[in-house]
Amino acid sequence: MSMITGLTRGGESYIPAFVVDLNQADCIGCGRCFKVCPRDVFDLIERDDVDGLDAVVDYDEEDDDDGFSDDTAMVMRLANAMDCIGCGACARICPKGCFTHAPQSAVA
Repeated sequence: MSMITGLTRGGESYIPAFVVDLNQADCIGCGRCFKVCPRDVFDLIERDDVDGLDAVVDYDEEDDDDGFSDDTAMVMRLANAMDCIGCGACARICPKGCFTHAPQSAVA
């Protein structure tokens, strides 16, 4: 079965890899993927809204210099995975490597 392919502006063909999974346990909720995604594939939600994740990560308050409140820990979720165009920007920007991408078979 053939894979979905794209063309570069120069006419070269490539196989895009679409986002198929986001590891929420490793996600730090930085929002970088949300900012670079041209298709609104992601949504930032509160960590305690995700089943099986701890609501708050235990940080030492003296070392907490990042400007984020531990009271509202956030995590990214796949909101519209079918809108992914396979650019891979989210995976390149993610500091924790939370994303899994895969090519998709072309529909006949």
